[in-house]
Amino acid sequence: MRPIVRFSPSNRSAFSTTLRQRVNQYFKDNNISRYGNREMVVKTVVLLGVYLACYLLILTLPINPWWLLLLVLPMGISKAGIGMSVMHDALHGSYAKKKSVNQWVGRSIYLVGANPSVWKIQHNVLHHTFTNIHGLDEDINSKSIIRLSEHAPQSWFHRYQHIYALFLYGGMTLLMTINDFFKLLRYRRLGMVEKQSMRFNQECTKLVTTKIAYLFFMLVLPVLVTALTWWQVLIGFTVMHLIAGYILSIIFQMAHVVEGAHQPLPATDDSMENAWAIHQLETTANFARNSRILNWFVGGLNFQIEHHLFPNICHVHYRKISDIVKATAEDFQLPYNMKPTFWDALRSHLRMLKSLGRTPVSA
Repeated sequence: MRPIVRFSPSNRSAFSTTLRQRVNQYFKDNNISRYGNREMVVKTVVLLGVYLACYLLILTLPINPWWLLLLVLPMGISKAGIGMSVMHDALHGSYAKKKSVNQWVGRSIYLVGANPSVWKIQHNVLHHTFTNIHGLDEDINSKSIIRLSEHAPQSWFHRYQHIYALFLYGGMTLLMTINDFFKLLRYRRLGMVEKQSMRFNQECTKLVTTKIAYLFFMLVLPVLVTALTWWQVLIGFTVMHLIAGYILSIIFQMAHVVEGAHQPLPATDDSMENAWAIHQLETTANFARNSRILNWFVGGLNFQIEHHLFPNICHVHYRKISDIVKATAEDFQLPYNMKPTFWDALRSHLRMLKSLGRTPVSA
């Protein structure tokens, strides 16, 4: 991992100041909170309700096991929704004003099979601070199979990654159940666990305990209380994770690995050319701003620019403040990367994968 980089303190810094003043004024003028509202509560109840209801029906319905597999489909979809629309805001501290509420709601990440402490370091610290910087942002530090950074090593099979990548994206949440152990150890070696005021031994205990509990409820309990065989349960578990992982991967990739989203490197003195806020504009993209259904399900992650500039604001407000962000960017002649529809963003991502698979390593 590279040394921590330094963003320019002065490069068009007036943009950040002006933008924050305008956004703060919006909340003041409308007399509303920056945190979640009734919409967030309803969304939480719906997504958690669907997920848990499907699980309970699988445990209790005395029907043909293959019909039970149909319940895995909404379970996987709601699992992805929980990850994007519920725990994401909570672990950013934007779900509610009270820290305790964010902590409790954030624990819904255990339903995805992941760990909040590991996620906070990878996502809140590394991804949000060093967005699209090779060697620091782990979201684009893909392994050898998929090349997501123009600065990553290139292999011959990357020429076909725009074809096979979509089939591999589904493994995202399955890998979380295992990779969190290795990530926690790596973050400790880098000194990031202590830096985040975490106790390593305590985090290890929570990690092992929650992973065992998750696997027990997902794999062991269904075998014990139903007529399902172990291999039928394993198929259902895998399908559920593939659905959730596929959705989560696609949504996140379309925000940063698309045409127009830059992947800058620091200079030899570890300094970045732009201020942090401008860096976020240049490395992030929005998509499908007019789709209210998509916006509801993905937790405002289609307004990724607003999320990166204001991660402490609940996503239910992104649609309204996006006009402010776009207008301010235009006032300062800065980019505002936006794909009109979901399909435009997906095609852009596939073209980007194709380009990354055929272009040599950038200097």
